[in-house]
Amino acid sequence: MTHTDSHSSTYPLNINGVQRHLPLFKVQSDLAIAVLNILGDTELTEAAAHALNGRMADISYDVIVTAEAKSIPLAYALSVHSGRPYIVLRKNYKSYMGEALSTETLSITTGKPQTLYLDAKDRAAISGRRVALVDDVVSTGSTLAAMRALMAQAEAEIAAVAAICTEGDMAQWSEVIALAHLPLFPLSA
Repeated sequence: MTHTDSHSSTYPLNINGVQRHLPLFKVQSDLAIAVLNILGDTELTEAAAHALNGRMADISYDVIVTAEAKSIPLAYALSVHSGRPYIVLRKNYKSYMGEALSTETLSITTGKPQTLYLDAKDRAAISGRRVALVDDVVSTGSTLAAMRALMAQAEAEIAAVAAICTEGDMAQWSEVIALAHLPLFPLSA
């Protein structure tokens, strides 16, 4: 990905009173996206977790589930705020994970297929439970579809889907509890 050289190379984002200017990055020859990276941004992560916890207060769920890696701080902070445990779907299989479940997804940022794994210990923790799927940004829906597939394999019920931001066609994400929406940025050739 290369940084765009246009005059407005950032997009303003305000999450629960915390302001950020997200850099725009070219992901295709004719498209750029605003990149939200909460890794290391404790202030923004805490603000988002606090707001999402409030928005999810009336939803009955037992466990928070997220995919590795950028949304892990959000899942952790939401776990602290909600008092519920969190589980991370991994991108690499390790032998200690036992008989893990797996499914494939296509990343918008890398353009390559990735596999998500739910290890045996975590599978037992969510089987028959109500889960909240959490991500930093729901964009193409490929990660969300992979998370849904793993929850179905694990026999977990999806009680909610939450994210800091949705991206792209807002109507496509009406089911997602989100704090903001990021537009796509078409580039001229």
